[in-house]
Amino acid sequence: MGAVPKRKISKGRKNRRRAHHALQASNLVPCPSCKILKKSHAACPNCGKYKNKEVIKTD
Repeated sequence: MGAVPKRKISKGRKNRRRAHHALQASNLVPCPSCKILKKSHAACPNCGKYKNKEVIKTD
């Protein structure tokens, strides 16, 4: 059997603990080749380049 809490955790205490669980906006950086905003450390969805090398074929 696992441990059982002796007392109920109040709503305020529970919510203070969860204060840092909110979603945060992802960090967007401009692509060095086409200057469109993209997620950092990811291939550009517009031109398909990552570190100035084409990794995704685009039309």
